[in-house]
Amino acid sequence: MKKSLFTLLFSALALTAGAQNPFVQTWFTSDPAPMVHDGTMYVYTGHDEDGADFFWMQEWRIYSTQDMVNWTDHGSPLALEDFSWADDRAWASQCIERNGKFYWYICAHSKLSRGMAIGVAVGDTPTGPFHDAIGKPLFENGSWDHIDPTVMIDDDGQAWLMWGNPQVYYLKLNPDMISYEGELGQLPMTEESFGSPKMNEREKGKQYKDSYVEGPWLMKAPQPKAPKERKLRRIPKKTNLYYLVYAAGGVPEHISYSWAPSPTGPWTYAGEIMPLSDTKSFTNHAGIAEFKGHSYFFYHSGKLPKGGGFGRSVAVEEFTYNPDGTFPTILPTDEGVKPLATFNPCRRVEAETMAFSSGVKTEQNNQVSVYVCDIHNGDYIKLQNVDLGSTAPRKFTARVASGLRGGRIEVHTDSIRGQLLARLEVPATGGWENWQTLSAEFLPSAAGLSGEPRDLYLVFRGRKGPKLFNFDWWEMGQ
Repeated sequence: MKKSLFTLLFSALALTAGAQNPFVQTWFTSDPAPMVHDGTMYVYTGHDEDGADFFWMQEWRIYSTQDMVNWTDHGSPLALEDFSWADDRAWASQCIERNGKFYWYICAHSKLSRGMAIGVAVGDTPTGPFHDAIGKPLFENGSWDHIDPTVMIDDDGQAWLMWGNPQVYYLKLNPDMISYEGELGQLPMTEESFGSPKMNEREKGKQYKDSYVEGPWLMKAPQPKAPKERKLRRIPKKTNLYYLVYAAGGVPEHISYSWAPSPTGPWTYAGEIMPLSDTKSFTNHAGIAEFKGHSYFFYHSGKLPKGGGFGRSVAVEEFTYNPDGTFPTILPTDEGVKPLATFNPCRRVEAETMAFSSGVKTEQNNQVSVYVCDIHNGDYIKLQNVDLGSTAPRKFTARVASGLRGGRIEVHTDSIRGQLLARLEVPATGGWENWQTLSAEFLPSAAGLSGEPRDLYLVFRGRKGPKLFNFDWWEMGQ
């Protein structure tokens, strides 16, 4: 018992010391779908319910960042209740922008056909509000194959929608993004294209190199630069090159990919990207995006406390394509990625913006949107690579609410027990949504903190046991 307890404590300390993965700790999140818009990285995720024993999922969530380490929680702007035809299984999704509108393709169980169906919601901003664009499924036929949609707009303006387990299906979307042209297409599932045919078409006793399972991610690939490597690896000799990245191999899943000269093929199996690793999740789901000159690979693991195959959490790794345009091997890490910029605390910062957190949750309502809740003694929020400026701030301000006994917010640098900058006392405000804006002066010892960026910790203190207060936003000022 002592050894097990020591191991848990050591692991927790190691995680908080330098971990960035999983990059959301307040909720279980899955199936990350990144989208870059107007200098911001958005990631659209699923939400695994706490304590689930299956993929019982009710909503989709959004997170965003401008520096890849400090993420803002935008809550759940889309749920099963937004689709009159859906009644269960809010599984993987992807959002894309076209002509100033944002189209969010989802899959869910249909109470019309009693199978899985593909739907589409639309919004005017990356974070919504969103609504069902057509009031019915975009595609359904009663099959359970229709899961995990991925969408891409090609250079010629043609939009493609793909999905499926164990078969890859596709549609050519019309310019309105909510209807399609022609019939439902199917990619040939062969040994040449995906490492093996579908399960019911495999030869008994034959060893195959890989197998498509689910979670496709369709994208335009960087053009290979080395002709010899192109020939050696049989990369198609055309200007256009497409990748289809997918969960492969069965249970547990790894991530593999195939390439083709067009979205409809012919596809050629290209290899593994993320091999089987200690992710503590038997599924995986990839999304890939370029952001500020860097390439990022998103996936999910089960590494949060109480996580696992039905309690997954999104993570990210930076990578560089090989000179011939192929993917390198990408392994999951706890460290995650490095910051792309410093974080400015001298402005209004939503409390649900964090690089790491311990103990807290987030909720949302119509009054303040998303806020931090379930705060207890010893919980904290960490911000990474914070620039305190050439002149150290003199005041810490926060908007808080407490129904009973309140507590305090301590502002530390470098660790939860690092130098104390300020201490804000939070009284009972008369209700958990009765918000007050309070300020505290920085301590004299905080002077002279300007210089190199450092991590900032908002540590919550109060009576041990009860919930202390809710937290909406904070800022530092003179």
